[in-house]
Amino acid sequence: METQFTVITERIDDVVLLLHVMKQMELPELLNQHLPRHWKQEGLDWGWVAVIWLAYILSEGDHRKVVVREWANQQKNMIEQVCGLVLQETDFTDDRLGIVLGKLSEPTIWEKIETALSRQTIRIYRLSKECVRLDATTVSGQHLVTEEGLFQFGHSKDDPSLPHLKLMFASLDPLGMPLATYVVSGEQADDGLYLPSFEQVRQTLDTQGLLWVGDCKMSALAIRAQIQHYQHYYLTPLARVGSVPELLKQGLTDAIDSQTPRLSVQRPDKKGQLQEIATGYEFSREQQVEQADGSKIEWTERVLLVHSPAHAQQQQRGLEQRLQKATEQLKALTPDVGRGKRQIRTLSDLEDKANAILKTHRVEGLLEYSYESQLAMKNRKARYQITEVTLQQEALTQSQQTFGWRVYVTNAPPERLSFEQAVLTFRDAWIQESGFSRFKGKSLGASPLFVQRDDQSKGLMHLLSLGLRILTLIEFVVQRRLKEEGEELVGLFPGNPKQATARPTTERILMAFKPLSLTIFSVKGEEYGHVSPLNPLQQKILQLLGLPSDIYSSLEASPV
Repeated sequence: METQFTVITERIDDVVLLLHVMKQMELPELLNQHLPRHWKQEGLDWGWVAVIWLAYILSEGDHRKVVVREWANQQKNMIEQVCGLVLQETDFTDDRLGIVLGKLSEPTIWEKIETALSRQTIRIYRLSKECVRLDATTVSGQHLVTEEGLFQFGHSKDDPSLPHLKLMFASLDPLGMPLATYVVSGEQADDGLYLPSFEQVRQTLDTQGLLWVGDCKMSALAIRAQIQHYQHYYLTPLARVGSVPELLKQGLTDAIDSQTPRLSVQRPDKKGQLQEIATGYEFSREQQVEQADGSKIEWTERVLLVHSPAHAQQQQRGLEQRLQKATEQLKALTPDVGRGKRQIRTLSDLEDKANAILKTHRVEGLLEYSYESQLAMKNRKARYQITEVTLQQEALTQSQQTFGWRVYVTNAPPERLSFEQAVLTFRDAWIQESGFSRFKGKSLGASPLFVQRDDQSKGLMHLLSLGLRILTLIEFVVQRRLKEEGEELVGLFPGNPKQATARPTTERILMAFKPLSLTIFSVKGEEYGHVSPLNPLQQKILQLLGLPSDIYSSLEASPV
């Protein structure tokens, strides 16, 4: 007997919103422009494959290829209506997804995509071009290390037992939105990645006077000179190596001798009350770099000596812990005579082990030890015994004088970047660090990595960087509109439904659209659709994002 009635239910959740945001960004068209299809190719364009896969990744926090095909088939009616497509069952096979990653891994293609997308996004969303942050991170994986492979062992804050690749991000403030992404093998140093990133973004934004912010690895004189050469500004701390400790010491001495007033940096606390978070001094110096062609780059650089009380307290606590551990280990180095207690028989052995302890805990010159040589009556063998460990108070006082102080340099004039603005700008480094957490954490799930081939790993990093763009963009647009309207969102916190916030995260925004479903009834060949009705919070989010209010209810129309 012929079936007269069928029901199909699809979980559509936040996927509808995500697909519409990507359409608003004109991402499918841009990707298709740079990822052209072969004339014999069947199925979806590569741009649409990437966009729909991205919707899955952002909704589920899962980049695995193996699950995308089943997921897309389960969302088939919704995807077809939102995207205006006709899906085939084989559009999202592992092979096709792998081809997309391979294409995204090609440097020339990827740079064109990033450049065009950055310009397009800034235009569509009216983003300001004032500050760019440069920093690197690593992504680890259970990968085989080969001589020419992408995954290598190097310095990483992640699991040191795993090989990793390295990513350099150039991110636009205040969003933290990636403008350029460089993927290199894990053993490479950060230093060589700053100028390529600077050059790509400089050409992309095609403007002068941007502020480039980076950590001390960006402070190499050659990098600063290049930024100056192109009439941009930099802000970076100097690593406390070489002549920098003397620069700090002399700068503080000069400021105190000349009775220069300390500059103050204030920031509102959680209650809105201004609190002093840093103080310091500044002076100027001339810099000069000779280029390969013999020409010289000359400029005036401001040196900022910044003291942070919180950092000073942290350094003091760390020093006290190191002193205590070093003292305990020095005293334990020469135990009393007894069974199983190894004795130190030579002075050189004692000095080597004691000095190693001092070096390990970085308290050389702060602790001194006294010892004596003892001769056993029975076997006439000598042993060395540490009798006392003393703190060198004068050396400790000198060391503490620089606690909390750090040296920053910038070529930006005070009217462009005041002392206070420089400190506050650098302290906003958490914006980019938050992006790294999203990239590797639950939001995008880059770690652990589930692709093995180097080209696909690189392509996946590029694809996920597009996801990070979307996450940062949604958050920024919603927060900007709330600020403009003087409003807050209520209902984003399940445990506290009355809690309001003017700074909602994208993760909470997307979670507000779960669960939503599309139900399609087929009765004697006629189809009828029903979508879970949106609540006021969901409707408000769509309005804040500038999306049509009917992007969900319009799915009740007959499928494509």
